[in-house]
Amino acid sequence: MFRFAVAVAVAVMTMAVAASAQTAISPAKEKLVQRVLQLWHVENVGLLMLQEPVAESLRQSRSLMQGRASTERQEAAMKDINEDARKFFEEATPVVSASAQKLIPSTVAPLLAEKFTEEELRQIIAILESPVKSKFEALIPQMQKALGEKIAADTAAKINPKLEDLKQRIGLRMRAAITP
Repeated sequence: MFRFAVAVAVAVMTMAVAASAQTAISPAKEKLVQRVLQLWHVENVGLLMLQEPVAESLRQSRSLMQGRASTERQEAAMKDINEDARKFFEEATPVVSASAQKLIPSTVAPLLAEKFTEEELRQIIAILESPVKSKFEALIPQMQKALGEKIAADTAAKINPKLEDLKQRIGLRMRAAITP
């Protein structure tokens, strides 16, 4: 029985040492991981998580007020709602940013270290630092705007009547649902 317990203890210790050797990363690799994190700005994930539900709430608010309040009252209410949203972001942003900064080292950094070699991390850094990438990203809004305008012009005759019809049907259904 004693030999069995010793054998189990040795096996457990061997597995622990092997696991720790697998999770230990070289200082050079750690430096590369930190550089990727610095260039990538993964902390913005939390901010995007805040923006999406607030933007959806703003869209819903605007939509719900249409046809229910005068233009002046809608504008006044939306001004107040937008101010509330701005204050929410001011208060929530530091909380979410601090959480991201706290959690990145224990979540994202180990994944990068585990899934990428030092050479692959260098390649990621080269991509993230690339002036061509920066130039391309700077052009994205202009490209999206140009394409969006062309799509709108190309499809307006087909899509706009259908969109207006959809809006009217939604409005009728909402009025029917809220009318006593």
